[in-house]
Amino acid sequence: MSTATLEKKADLAGPGISTYPEVEKALPRDYQPLLSPMDTMKAVFDVKRYIEDHLCKALNLQMVQVPLIVDRDSGVNDYLDRDGSRTPIEFPCGLGLRRPIQAQIVQAATKWKRMALRQFGCGPGEGICTDMRAVRKDYFLDHDHSAYVDQWDWERVITPQERSLDFLKDVVRKIWKVIRGAAQHVQKRFPALKTDRYPEIPEQLTFIHAEEMLERYPDLPRKQRESRTLQEVSPALFIIGIGWPLKDGYPHEMRAADYDDWVTETVRRNGETFHGLNGDILVWNPVTRRRHELSSMGIRVTRDTLKVQLKMAGQEHFLKLPYHQAILNDQIPLSIGGGIGQSRTYMYLLRTAHLGEVSVTVWPRELTDICRRRNINVLE
Repeated sequence: MSTATLEKKADLAGPGISTYPEVEKALPRDYQPLLSPMDTMKAVFDVKRYIEDHLCKALNLQMVQVPLIVDRDSGVNDYLDRDGSRTPIEFPCGLGLRRPIQAQIVQAATKWKRMALRQFGCGPGEGICTDMRAVRKDYFLDHDHSAYVDQWDWERVITPQERSLDFLKDVVRKIWKVIRGAAQHVQKRFPALKTDRYPEIPEQLTFIHAEEMLERYPDLPRKQRESRTLQEVSPALFIIGIGWPLKDGYPHEMRAADYDDWVTETVRRNGETFHGLNGDILVWNPVTRRRHELSSMGIRVTRDTLKVQLKMAGQEHFLKLPYHQAILNDQIPLSIGGGIGQSRTYMYLLRTAHLGEVSVTVWPRELTDICRRRNINVLE
C-alpha cells in the first residue's frame, strides 16, 4: 500500500493533529488576543444571542430543550463516524430500579431532533433549534477539538419536493448570512475585533463537491485537500457529498449512516454521477492559519436511503432500534438539519487561537503549558 493511500485512509476521521509537539508547531507564534478575557465572555454571549435569534428567524425555528442523556436502547445517540469507534459515556441510571436505565451522555442530538419534530408538532417549513451540550471523550484534545461540545443543533420539516441540492444550498446560504451578520454585529459592539491584522469574514460561501476537490488534488489526503482548496479557491466553502466513496475509493470523510443522506444521486457531469445531499461549512482561520470546520448538515435519510447506507456500513442490525423503525414506518417527518459548533464559531468570529479562550473544559497540562508559552489564555 502506497504512502499516499495510507495517509488517505488515516485521514478519514479525526482532527488531523495527534501529538502535542505537532500542536505546538501549529499554534501561532505571534498571537495577541484582541479582547480581554472578560470582554471575550461578553462578546461570546452577544454572538450567542444574535445567532439564536437570527437563525430561528431565517429558518423558522423555535428554541427547545434538548437532552444531555438518552436511553442506550433508543438508538438516538450519535455514532459520529459509521465505524462506531467513538463511543459515548454510559452509566446505569435510576436508584432503586430492578433494571436501571442504561443511560448515555449524548455525542450529538442529530437523531433526537428528528424524533422531536413529531413531538413538538412541527409541520413543513417549521423546525426546532437547541442549545446542545455533549461529551466526546475520544477526541485528541488540541486547539479546536475538546471533549466538551456545544452546538446549535437544529432540524426542520421538509416536503419530498425539497429533497434537492438546490434547497440544501438555499438553507446553507441563509445560515452563512446569519454567521456573517453575527460577525458584523459583534465588531460594532467591540471595535477591537475590526482590525487590519485579519481579513473580513467572506460575504459568500463557495459550493464545491467532494469529487471536484479530489479532481483538483488527487494525491492529497482529505484535510490537506481542504486546506489547499481554502487557500487557492475560497476561504469559505460548503463541501457537498460527504460519506459516499469517491473516485479513489474513499469517502471524503466517514459519516454516520443513519442521519444525513449521502447516497442520493445529485449531479451528473460528463457521464459521471455525484452523490450526496449533505455537507460541511469550512473556513480558513487567519489566526491559526488552518482549516476550520463550523457546521455539518444535510437532508436526512428516507426509509430507502437508510437501508442502503446501513448496508454499506455493515450496520443493518440498527434497523431494529426504535429510531430506525420510526423512519422505516414513516412515523417521523422528512427533514433537513445540522449542527453549528458554538465555540468553533466564537473562536472564528472573535479571532481567538484556541477553543479554551471561549469555553471552559478539561485540557491536558502539556497543552495548557504550550498555550501559556504562546500567549494564549486558556480558561480553567
